[in-house]
Amino acid sequence: MAYEISEQKKVGIGLVGFGILFSFLGIILFFDRGLLALGNILWLAGVALLLGWRSTLQLFTDRRNYKGSVSFLLGMFLIFVRWPIAGIITEFYGCVFLFGGFWPSIKVFLYQIPLLGWLLQYILH
Repeated sequence: MAYEISEQKKVGIGLVGFGILFSFLGIILFFDRGLLALGNILWLAGVALLLGWRSTLQLFTDRRNYKGSVSFLLGMFLIFVRWPIAGIITEFYGCVFLFGGFWPSIKVFLYQIPLLGWLLQYILH
């Protein structure tokens, strides 16, 4: 049985991908503030489309995730006020804290990708 991905989730995946790409380019190009800000906005919109608006709001406002939410949003603010290095570090900490519960699912997904899964199994085991 094939699983059909909705159009909203396809757009969400694209936005997350472009958000990561712009953030990566922003870091490579000496912490370019514009690219980092655009990457953050695209990534956040993509996550909202992937998870749904209600689930995203619950993720960011859950009592257990306050530390990660505040760190991520503070990092975005720091990027917007021209402190990109401190902003990226703070955002990274917030993302790890926010999405820490998803790592086992991400690991299983990455192992199922044909070449990448083989490389990960070879390197990590």
